[in-house]
Amino acid sequence: MGNPKISLYPWQNSLSKLLRNNLANSNGSPRLAIVGIGNELNGDDAAGSLVARALHERKCAGDVYHLLVIDAGVAPENLTGEIRAFKPGLIVFIDAADMGEAPGTVRWIAMDEIDGMSASTHRMPLSMLAQYLTLELGCDIVLLGIQPATVKMGEELSDPVRRVVENMSDDLCDLLMLRTDLQGVFVNKQAQKTSAVGAA
Repeated sequence: MGNPKISLYPWQNSLSKLLRNNLANSNGSPRLAIVGIGNELNGDDAAGSLVARALHERKCAGDVYHLLVIDAGVAPENLTGEIRAFKPGLIVFIDAADMGEAPGTVRWIAMDEIDGMSASTHRMPLSMLAQYLTLELGCDIVLLGIQPATVKMGEELSDPVRRVVENMSDDLCDLLMLRTDLQGVFVNKQAQKTSAVGAA
């Protein structure tokens, strides 16, 4: 399959550009879904889920974006109903990915190049889920891959990945210029509930 299409530019630059494109094509009302994936029992595999939870704790909601934040756990395919109902123009998956990099490295990965790269233990390949959502919604889909140090069962989150979770959560809030005065929604797979963030 050749070398994966992994951007060497900072992920913040790539996401900012894609958000601007979605804003230009959405008549001023872009809809963004951030889907964190991971298993909190398997060390750094928890990274994506932890970023989603951190965004919720910061009560991040959309400024110019209608935002859906999902902690999908190990089975993001179980939440396709919520995603399809939301009808996002852009979906950002956040997941542990074995890229052969130093632990804590974050890369922007093309969705058609992630087969075999995911370090998470989700049931359906992420590439297959992305293809399904693309066909259903016609939206843009990207992956922020976080290089884990360990995904062994029972291990704690490593220090490099812990720092990335904190920094990525801060950067996402800053990048999106998020406030709490517009609607945002958080879906927690583990609790099987949806809670409002900010005002409806």
